[in-house]
Amino acid sequence: MNTMPSSSMPRSLAFDRRVCVAANRWGTRRAVGACFGIVSRLGDGLFWYALMLALAALDGRRGLLAATHMAATGLAALLLYRLLKRHTRRPRPFRACPGVIAHVPPLDEFSFPSGHTLQAMGFTVVALAWYPLLAPLLLSFTALVAASRVILGLHYPSDVLAAIGIGGALGALSLWLVHVVATLA
Repeated sequence: MNTMPSSSMPRSLAFDRRVCVAANRWGTRRAVGACFGIVSRLGDGLFWYALMLALAALDGRRGLLAATHMAATGLAALLLYRLLKRHTRRPRPFRACPGVIAHVPPLDEFSFPSGHTLQAMGFTVVALAWYPLLAPLLLSFTALVAASRVILGLHYPSDVLAAIGIGGALGALSLWLVHVVATLA
């Protein structure tokens, strides 16, 4: 099967496809696919919900405020993600890119942006503002979630990179809004 893009394809798209194919091939190794499948499943929300519950349970009012802030940011990320998917309608790589297979079933039809990555970035930005000592755990997990989406054949690298930017900006915006509300109160 030919995985090389046509000569009329822009260089950036060709590079995106090549990286996608290479990462997806790596995911065909049983241990790699299983590991990133678990990471992706945790990134569906289990990891983040457990973190929010732990913060609320272990740090009292402050933990509850942090968890509520994360949940509100997550809801905004979900709404934005759905809006973007509806308008961009980019096919997933396993449907449009020869040589890419889906190692796990997708949650929806379209590729851009990666909702898992967008959520992970938004949650991470907010959680780290409240609990900076969690940086090694949260940044590592977020990077693994982002990588999993490409390795599993569900997203192009550009879907993930865009989601990192969008999720980071959304998290930063939520921090700014909380600051403005606190200042006005």
